[in-house]
Amino acid sequence: MADIQGSYDDLFMAVPSALSAMLDEGDAGASVAVFVDGEPVVDVWGGFTDADRTVPWRRDTITNVWSVTKTMTALCALILVDRGELDLDAPVGRYWPGFAGAGKEKVLVRHLLSHTAGLPDWDGPVEELYDWAAATARLEAQTPQWEPGGAAGYHSLTQGFLVGEVIRRITGRGVGEFFAREVAGPLDADFHIGLPARHDDRVALTIPPPGQDEDYAASAPGGTAPVPAAGRLRVRDGNSTAWRRAEIPAASGYGNARSVALVQSVMACAGSVRGTRLLSPSGCEHARREQFRGEDLRLGVPVRWGLGYGLFDTSFGWGGWGGSLVVVDPEHRMTVAYVTHQMREPANDQRGLELVMSAYDGVQGLKR
Repeated sequence: MADIQGSYDDLFMAVPSALSAMLDEGDAGASVAVFVDGEPVVDVWGGFTDADRTVPWRRDTITNVWSVTKTMTALCALILVDRGELDLDAPVGRYWPGFAGAGKEKVLVRHLLSHTAGLPDWDGPVEELYDWAAATARLEAQTPQWEPGGAAGYHSLTQGFLVGEVIRRITGRGVGEFFAREVAGPLDADFHIGLPARHDDRVALTIPPPGQDEDYAASAPGGTAPVPAAGRLRVRDGNSTAWRRAEIPAASGYGNARSVALVQSVMACAGSVRGTRLLSPSGCEHARREQFRGEDLRLGVPVRWGLGYGLFDTSFGWGGWGGSLVVVDPEHRMTVAYVTHQMREPANDQRGLELVMSAYDGVQGLKR
């Protein structure tokens, strides 16, 4: 079996065993963490950071987690809600006056967080994602594709700019800086939205699925509309230096399983981890308040959206293009994070779910 590094509680042995099996099946590298009560019961990693399998995955290896980044941006917004600086029921135009044109005066803050704003599609060139002013100006000019709040369609790239600009208007800081100062810094979490050059040597670049090359592009598994050709994101785009430096709060976060699980443990532990309180218990509950239930017009599958998170029975979280995933379970005060740079075809990718189920085997043992 593939060699796994790190540590774990014996009750959770199924988690590193599952990771080892995934590496044996051909995955290049990954990390997995399970936190209970804000402390790690699993913190393991294995494999390699390169497609040629020559550079070992290390404890401090980080990679792009794609849409898992949305949970970090959502946390920033919920912190502002908890502080009374952001009203979920306010029109977005209250904070961002230019947004209210083109039929968007009825778009509320909660619509941005729940993918119901009617602005799901990035219709500009990929390069414009690296220019905050240009990206937000493009969204200002868009018209909603449906009555805000009346339907849901996954805002794959647009959600981060929409929520992020509201955060910037309130705080005067971009999402990356706000997250670094208000979340990652206090928790000592190795997660970044907009990656400084000094971390480049720790990055495991994304590896496309077997049989694909770096022109492999993101696309939703179903839905009523195709991704606009100009805005189709390729693996090579995500592996570029420009992507790493940019703040793309829906998709360009860099970290490992340990940092993802640590940050999102705030949501599992009623707002406080290791003596650091970021949210009140009631502030955490916003994430689980269902905003939409039904078929997502972009994903083409039934979903339940809370505020910034997907809802799954009593847990919540979200996954990223390529397989990375975070699941938060407040009932068990548990967070499970899986971070990988090895893509598989989405229809055949059950790795994150398998690891989450393995973690539940362990947490049940803790309760006996």
